[in-house]
Amino acid sequence: MNPIITLTTDFGLKDYFVGTLKGTIYKELSDARIVDISHNISPFNIQECAYILKNSYEHFPEGTVHIVGVDSEPTPENQHVAVLVNGHYFISANNGVIGLITSEIEPEKVVELNIPNPSHGSFPVLDVFVQVACHIARGGTLEVVGKPFDQLKDLREFSPTVMDNGTKIIGSVIYIDAYGNVVTNINRNFFEAYRKGRDFEITARTTKFTKIHNKYSDIINFDLDKSQRKGAGDRLALFNSANYIQLAIYKSDLNTVGGASTLLGLDFRDTVTITFS
Repeated sequence: MNPIITLTTDFGLKDYFVGTLKGTIYKELSDARIVDISHNISPFNIQECAYILKNSYEHFPEGTVHIVGVDSEPTPENQHVAVLVNGHYFISANNGVIGLITSEIEPEKVVELNIPNPSHGSFPVLDVFVQVACHIARGGTLEVVGKPFDQLKDLREFSPTVMDNGTKIIGSVIYIDAYGNVVTNINRNFFEAYRKGRDFEITARTTKFTKIHNKYSDIINFDLDKSQRKGAGDRLALFNSANYIQLAIYKSDLNTVGGASTLLGLDFRDTVTITFS
């Protein structure tokens, strides 16, 4: 089977960086299959990168190699690592992305990269990560390219917190998608573990929700006449496809109205509170 290598970066598509990565991989492995997960991560946004990668990598076959090109410049506090977790290989800087992905799954192996004669230029994703990815894709082991490492960064501040004896969850916005939908860091399992069947109220600035839907169209009561139904432009909370609580505007016209982020006045890291009663 031809090896699969994925790319997740904040490089965008204007410059030559993505094409250079792909060309170099093909020079090394002409039969490789390269998949772009995203090149539009907000610059240096670790949490956004982790959210996108965490919710996409499991859809690839085991043995896939994932190159993570976000905040990749090495420093004494931002080491280069390769990690085997859940049958997948990740090559990244130790900036918290992998720690967020492995927050619920114990990694099988973690090494700090230590390849011979590495280039120390301004493009480490090309100079280091591509070399390591091609080595792994050929069937090489992590022990050859690194030494055991046990200091993966764990960014706990990105997790929701529970307060007031379990009656309140304080979450935050971790991602805003292309439709302007607002994704929080509160997933379904976490929510249900503390809800325990109680009523709840979600507060995001001045907007409140008392119901979480499973899909967008659940907001519509099709038993009502069309003139009496909720519909396009109405606000809702739902569990998105990754099972995180998401705030949305049903069928919002982004060009004239804006999405939930605009209409609710929410941005990355803003607070979302759930109160149980």
